[in-house]
Amino acid sequence: MKLRERLAQIVRGDVLDDTSTLEKYSRDTSIFERRPEVVVFPKNADDVVSVVKFVGDAAAHGEHISLAGRSAGTDMTGGPLTDSISLVFTKFMNAVVEVGDDYAVTEPGVYYRDFEKATLAKAGKILPSYPASRELCAMGGIVSNNSGGELTLKYGKTNKYVREIEVVLSDGTLTTLKPLAAWELAAKEAQQDLEGAIYRQTHQLLEAHTAEIEAARPSVTKNSAGYALWNVMDRAKGTFDLTQLICGSQGTLAMVTKAKLGLVKTQEHRAMLVIFLSDIQILPEIVKRVLGFTPESFESYDDQTFKLAVRFIPQIISQFGILQMIKLGIAFIPELYLVATGGVPKLVLMAEFAEDTAEEAFEKAKQARESLAGLAVRTKIARSEAQAAKYWTIRRESFALLRKNLKGLYAAPFIDDIVVHPDNYPQFIPELNALLDQHHLLYTIAGHIGDANFHIIPLMDLGREDQRKEILELQPKVYEIVAKYKGSITGEHNDGIIRTPYLKIMYGDKMIALFEEVKKIFDPNNIFNPGKKTKGSIADIERSMIRHS
Repeated sequence: MKLRERLAQIVRGDVLDDTSTLEKYSRDTSIFERRPEVVVFPKNADDVVSVVKFVGDAAAHGEHISLAGRSAGTDMTGGPLTDSISLVFTKFMNAVVEVGDDYAVTEPGVYYRDFEKATLAKAGKILPSYPASRELCAMGGIVSNNSGGELTLKYGKTNKYVREIEVVLSDGTLTTLKPLAAWELAAKEAQQDLEGAIYRQTHQLLEAHTAEIEAARPSVTKNSAGYALWNVMDRAKGTFDLTQLICGSQGTLAMVTKAKLGLVKTQEHRAMLVIFLSDIQILPEIVKRVLGFTPESFESYDDQTFKLAVRFIPQIISQFGILQMIKLGIAFIPELYLVATGGVPKLVLMAEFAEDTAEEAFEKAKQARESLAGLAVRTKIARSEAQAAKYWTIRRESFALLRKNLKGLYAAPFIDDIVVHPDNYPQFIPELNALLDQHHLLYTIAGHIGDANFHIIPLMDLGREDQRKEILELQPKVYEIVAKYKGSITGEHNDGIIRTPYLKIMYGDKMIALFEEVKKIFDPNNIFNPGKKTKGSIADIERSMIRHS
């Protein structure tokens, strides 16, 4: 009996293996392609339990079978790709279950845009850790990747907002994870089942390797690399919290079926200081001075992104309504002039200040602008969200622009999410630029300049073998530089196929061994998204890389 037929007997949702479905779910936004054997659209958590039990039993009897969860498929690492069972949540498990005063409960298939509409309508608050793909991504990916974005500078990443996570463990147990007091932890550890073993063995591992784990804690502001072992035990609060391990684990430890997330009310009025920079050497000083005025976000994009945005203005503005299209079209006239006259800056920096009144926001932006006196920069202040819209559009849409509009070239995210310390800009940026120049790549850089989180997207012809080899040659070199400055190889996008083999560069052999032990504790038969976070190889990258643009 075919796998599709076997699964169709045990779930209420849809089970498909037709060519068009398999092709659709063989790609995300990474440079990889893996064709699943079957795609399951679970109707509810009971369906997820049934599939997990089925896979676990099959794997225990020697069948080569596994599953990978998937929501919107905006992952840039190959994280949800599988050649076995793809478990897709967006079709049925897409409800915002509850919205409270300062929290919301969501299923993994809810698109962030719908989640935000629901939380704003009922609570006037949002989850502030949304990524740049906020119009396209879904909540399962946000939790599983421990997403961050433009507001992380002020509000932090997703793990800060996770209160409870309902999961299916690898034996099919449906349970809810949340922070536990000592007595609650003891009760869990007394259970004689997989859940009890997970609590006991994880606790033992953390206690036995406390100093080593703490020493490995990344000191940069963002990190999604590896498993966040350092976040599980909060000795000050006396809590033990496995949600901090599941958040960011890319579906390798358990299958998320529901999440309770905290919400915040952001300040209503904004003003943006836009800084046009031609001398990269003064960037650290600019960042230092502007951060002194506590911007809500501090973003950037480079001259290549600027030029491409101007080139594709019609495609950018066509995504909006007629009135907004006209406003954006007019707003871009100065950018067209800059390109025509050769006055394009090396970097455009966007510091946005949020306050309770428009006057307070403008005053903050004005003070930050005045603090830059004496530096060789041009500045302007966008006093409203409407005036700032074109800058946000370029920043948020840059990756999508590249993917959709460059014939023969592919926007290849493989060194796309590195994080260092802002104090290291003077040494790090020249080293990085020198390395990239040696490889003669066309690339764009956008990112969260306040967090020193850079998104570098080379444009490549992946149909050429020499270009694919370039990826494998350049990637470890970039990560060696990042490790030299005690940074993270991924601040937001996670490990997936693309970075798992390089985690050793960042963490060393001992921490990699601990990550593998954690994976085995949760998933002894290796049924959840194998090869991601642990045991990934260069061969996985090579065999999965697409061969076309």
